[in-house]
Amino acid sequence: MAGSGRDRSIPQPRCRTATVAVAAVSLQLLAVPAFSADKDDDDEAPAQTYPNIYLDFRTSYGRTPAGALSIGFASPTVAVLSRLRELAALPPLQAPTLPASQTVELDVPLTIDVNDRVSLYGGFSTTTSNSGPGWSSVDITSWNVGVQADIYRQDGGSLPTLTLQTTLTRSVPSGPLATTSFNTILEASYAFDADETRGVLVGVQYTTTAIDADRAAIHPNTVGWLGGYYQWDNNWKLTGRAGLQSFGGAELLRFTPIDAFTQPILRIDLDKLDDNDNRLFGITAQVAWTPKPAYQLTVRTPLYLTKN
Repeated sequence: MAGSGRDRSIPQPRCRTATVAVAAVSLQLLAVPAFSADKDDDDEAPAQTYPNIYLDFRTSYGRTPAGALSIGFASPTVAVLSRLRELAALPPLQAPTLPASQTVELDVPLTIDVNDRVSLYGGFSTTTSNSGPGWSSVDITSWNVGVQADIYRQDGGSLPTLTLQTTLTRSVPSGPLATTSFNTILEASYAFDADETRGVLVGVQYTTTAIDADRAAIHPNTVGWLGGYYQWDNNWKLTGRAGLQSFGGAELLRFTPIDAFTQPILRIDLDKLDDNDNRLFGITAQVAWTPKPAYQLTVRTPLYLTKN
């Protein structure tokens, strides 16, 4: 799942440190009579906390064979849009085909972890691709805003944590094939131990896309998966997800250049976390049959401006 740098597969941090401001202690000692010194020190002021604010840099490299798309757990909007633009530029009598391609993409969302449950983010994506003649220029291809929230927390109970993430993406520049997509992810995470370092996952993602052109259409994309995670004592965490992706296809003019398909998908995440489950580094490997296997490798390097 994209979005927050805080890892929500383990919803609750396992350790927190409380400090007391010197001024607060001094005022308390002045206000309380001397005989109260024998009382327990249970009324200490909690530590002041601030939202985590960071740039959640994500650098992705993908290889896509001819006749396939580079989509999967990511929104298919940019991939499908770039393919439609390539097809629209072909000579009228040339058969619409999808060439093999390589893509490098940098996502730069500014993320705010309001608390342990809610994160807000917004940013842009830059992309360069190579479909044969050479690499294209590096251009800003979309901007996005979104929210990720734990709508229910397991916290040692019998019901799993439910995490909801929604993202609105708009392609740039505006034009006849500009798109607006809405991506929604709902994932349940059930932990087997009190520290929530191992558990299972089940989730679904649904993406709808509106395209400005009257004679083109991108149909919905749905991904469903099962998975699990394990976190070691040194805060390295391994997460795996496997499932099926169903894409409704896309049309341009009278052609159907991108056929509908339902194919397997596999994703592996390896993350280094701190003691409060903030991501320090992450790497993701994905294989999506779309319908041929397309490969993507993503490196996450968050740059924290403030961090608890």
